[in-house]
Amino acid sequence: MALDRRLGTPDAPRQLFASTPAQRVALARQQFFEEGVRPSGLVGEAVIQSWMRCSRTHADRQRIVPFDAVTPSRLHATLARNRQLLEVARQELVQMEHALAGTDCRVILTDSEGVVVHVTHQPAAAHQPVLRKTARVGVNIAEHIVGTTAPGIVASTGQACTVDGAEHYFDVLCHMQCAAAPIRDVTGRLAGVLDLTVEARRFGFDAASMVSLYATTIENRLLQAQSRDHLILRFQASPTLLGTPLEALAGIAPDGTIAWLNNAGARLLGRLPEAADERDVEFLLGHDLASLLRLGRREAAQPLRLASGLGVWVQARLKGADGADFRHAVAMPGEPAQFAIERDAHAPAGEAREHADHGDPHAEEATTTLREHSRKLIEETLAAHGGNVSQAARQLNVSRGTLYRRLRGWRDDTAAPSTGL
Repeated sequence: MALDRRLGTPDAPRQLFASTPAQRVALARQQFFEEGVRPSGLVGEAVIQSWMRCSRTHADRQRIVPFDAVTPSRLHATLARNRQLLEVARQELVQMEHALAGTDCRVILTDSEGVVVHVTHQPAAAHQPVLRKTARVGVNIAEHIVGTTAPGIVASTGQACTVDGAEHYFDVLCHMQCAAAPIRDVTGRLAGVLDLTVEARRFGFDAASMVSLYATTIENRLLQAQSRDHLILRFQASPTLLGTPLEALAGIAPDGTIAWLNNAGARLLGRLPEAADERDVEFLLGHDLASLLRLGRREAAQPLRLASGLGVWVQARLKGADGADFRHAVAMPGEPAQFAIERDAHAPAGEAREHADHGDPHAEEATTTLREHSRKLIEETLAAHGGNVSQAARQLNVSRGTLYRRLRGWRDDTAAPSTGL
């Protein structure tokens, strides 16, 4: 369109002086929408790119945006599809709502397509008429529907951003201020967007930093929840950062490659190569799989020097597919072959396995499956607690239901005599 052709032309008029943010945005809108000039330096590039996308689909910037909810069937499917995201985000969403209770800000969580799946329970105030319409579960606030907003830009680009006042595409949103950050899943794809929005006033605090902090925490929880068949490494240069949003995380696959890194991990190790065969854990971390598995024997963080020479503190954890923690069941000699066959943990218990090392006194144990190790661990834990399933489940950090399902599964698979539980 003509607007696209005119933007950024070499003979574009020089921008006028503007001293306040509101003046700069007003000048940017004049240059972009009326003169067809790219307003570089007046508003952020993310906003400019969003304006360009919106101008192709929304001709009338003054129209009333309906903020309609999606159909009940789509909402039901959306909430079901994002159940795990909502589950891992619950604690952080409650904390954010408590922290913001004295403000007019609203916490909004959308799925990857822009549909609101959670919003602050406290309703918007009377002086927030637009927010009262938008902050509802089921409303689609994607860019192609409501124009330029922070969550819309994040959903389109995957990058955190803020949108202030008249930086919104539609005039009806000119009194809104929003800051949003992405939440990615274990595959690296966008899983959701966390957003803070306020109407008719400014935040009064660094909303971008706050939303980024909580989005990172939710993302870290989601990565770990989706990686139950990976060896999860938590590491940082300072041990005091472990367990915080600043910790680095890596998921090690059973074949000895790094399957994923969170953003902090990528900053410490560098971005993962695209090709899976170039993600060898020993090449990227400087330690083989056996060494990393041995770290799982201890609860406390252990010092480790990476391939780059950087010294870090590391904790390792391996979970079964049903969430059982096998810290003490798998950290033993023979780890490399052991971990390699654990991707078949749900195969029949009697299925053949290759021997890891015939000269190793623990070779027989090294050839057993993760299921067999977990069974041994559960049986020993039950025996230690006199057969009390509740106490055994607490020590194993799993629910009673999970423990009962494991026991029933073994009886069904092997037709063994009942344990009496």
